[in-house]
Formats: sequence, C-alpha cells, structure tokens
Amino acid sequence: MKYIKKPIPVEAIQYTGSLENVSDLEEHFKGIQMHFQNDASVLITHILTASGRMMVTTGDWILKGEDGKGGHHFWPVSEEYFEHNYEEIPGSSEVEP
Repeated sequence: MKYIKKPIPVEAIQYTGSLENVSDLEEHFKGIQMHFQNDASVLITHILTASGRMMVTTGDWILKGEDGKGGHHFWPVSEEYFEHNYEEIPGSSEVEP
C-alpha cells in the first residue's frame, strides 16, 4: 500500500541561532520550551516535543501544530526535509488584523 502525507497546515520558523531568532520563536510560539547549553563554543539547543527533548541545529525548522486536544506541540525538522515536504500557503505571511 502507498500513503500520502495529509495536507495539515503548520506554522514554522527557521532556527538561525541568533538572539533575535530565539526571541521571535518565543514570541510567536507561546509555550515552546527551549534549553540551551554551550559545548566547545557551540550553542546547542533543544526543544521539548511530544516525544521528549530533541536537539535543534542551525538551519532546522521548528514547526508548531495542533495536538488534537486544543493545544499545540512543537517539533524540529531539517532544512532539507522541510523544503521537500512543505510549501507556503499563499497569503499566509500577511499580517492578520
């Protein structure tokens, strides 16, 4: 049997590792839990997902989706995976009133 991914809209922000980027993530993704640690001058970031703590690297996209219970959940995907599997919904980048 073959399957196709359901077209479920998600919000996404690419992680760049900058302080401004982290502020944007925290502002737009209320409830996201991010953890940082320095390891040999490299900032390693983790986010809490439904599956536990996952590492996020520069260039990854962090996605926000509905959890089916009235809340949200977050998960990271690589830039390659994101570009292959997601496309912007036309008009979705416009500011809502």
